[in-house]
Amino acid sequence: MVFGALWMVPLALVPLAIGKAIDEGIAPRDTGSLLTWTGLILGLGVLLALSNVVLTRAGDRAWLDGASLMQQAVLQHATRVGAALPKKIKTGEIVAVGSSDLYSIAGLLEVIGRLTGAVASFVVVAIALLSSTPILGLVVLIGVPLATLGFIPLLGPLRKRTEAHREEVGAATAMAADIVSGLRILRGIGGEKQFTDRFAETSQRVRKAGVNAARIDSWLSGIEVFLPGLVTVVVLWLGARLALDGTISVGELVAFYGVSAFLVVPVSVATEAAHHYNEATVAARRACEILRLTPGLESPADPKPLPSGAFGLRDELDGYDCPAGQLTVINTTGSDAVADRLGRYVDAPVFADGIALRDADITEIRDRILVAHNQDVLFSGKLADEVDMGRSVDLRTALWAADAMDVVDGLEHGTDEYLAERGRTLSGGQRQRMLLARALSFDADVLVLDEPTSAVDAHTEARIVRRVAELRRGRTTVVLSQSPLWTNIADKVYAP
Repeated sequence: MVFGALWMVPLALVPLAIGKAIDEGIAPRDTGSLLTWTGLILGLGVLLALSNVVLTRAGDRAWLDGASLMQQAVLQHATRVGAALPKKIKTGEIVAVGSSDLYSIAGLLEVIGRLTGAVASFVVVAIALLSSTPILGLVVLIGVPLATLGFIPLLGPLRKRTEAHREEVGAATAMAADIVSGLRILRGIGGEKQFTDRFAETSQRVRKAGVNAARIDSWLSGIEVFLPGLVTVVVLWLGARLALDGTISVGELVAFYGVSAFLVVPVSVATEAAHHYNEATVAARRACEILRLTPGLESPADPKPLPSGAFGLRDELDGYDCPAGQLTVINTTGSDAVADRLGRYVDAPVFADGIALRDADITEIRDRILVAHNQDVLFSGKLADEVDMGRSVDLRTALWAADAMDVVDGLEHGTDEYLAERGRTLSGGQRQRMLLARALSFDADVLVLDEPTSAVDAHTEARIVRRVAELRRGRTTVVLSQSPLWTNIADKVYAP
């Protein structure tokens, strides 16, 4: 804001200094006065040039910081909301905030410095004009604010159309995410054309909403030029009449014309700021909708610590008792619901060696009880980074236990191979073994595996069962599976 004022105030003073140079240097042929005013004009030029450099850097920094902080705040809160997030908001909303809304808020932060300079320069110009020629000063003092206020009636319709456009963008982003996640299935059932047509229709709605918002925006751009230009014409006409009457000098006429032409800049900045504010309000409202979301489950005010080491779990709802340090297999068709209860992703009467999970801290539960579903997601990145959780079980041991070393050996770069999003380059069985390896590398005190070997052949499953049992010896492991291979090796089995 300081450098915004130091940039635009000298810019406003330059026409006034030129007028003085004409009246006190050129007209009377006073070389000394002309050199003085010329030096002052050069000094103002240097000051505004340096200030512009600093202002640009500060504005860019504000832009980057604003975008980054907003993105971090939204994504961190989305992470805190956790498993309840998909039930509360569409995936497209999160993506749209992180890919487009942040630019709107960042743009508003960037323009603040220039807006401050615009206000400061207008005040300086108004004072200078009022002190020299009150009538011209009043024209500027009244005309420019009126020109600036001229576009305010358009802001309401623009905001509504911007919100409508933002709604369509979110819907299109959500649809794109759904299409990408189900692309393989769509190809299998021949549904690509149907979804292509649906996405094309949605894209057209986005385009139409964008055009509707752009129409109002174009009116703003026109008013931004027309109204200040009208003030400039009035000042120039009135100044010319006063100069012909001898009321003002030629230098003052040049100064007034230069100042009135300059005032297009503050009005333009004010219009830009209003436009950014309009877009930022819509974007911030969307971000706040996400920030208002609450996790499905909260930690109690006075949480109780979980038992140290490997502890057992008891599900009072179905009577499942999973002893500490043992491998328990639960043969059930409702494996998702059981796994979510044991990991406290839903509120249920589950106890850890006598301590109710609802009385424990959620963060501690997440750190010590790991629930691994077979439909979990692999992220894009190096295999080593995506699978190795950095705990006491090293990557190669986890891959060995999941019988996934043959997958790694078949990759060109081994554990440095870059995995595509959701591990699309891997087969279903390979992807499932990578997910199991990731779960094992976390080395949780309690590990709940939901159908961990449903996509592998019997020989591979037999090796995985033996190795997981060996690796997890002394740790509490619960496997939700209908496979007899898991049942045969378990310490305790619950049959349907």
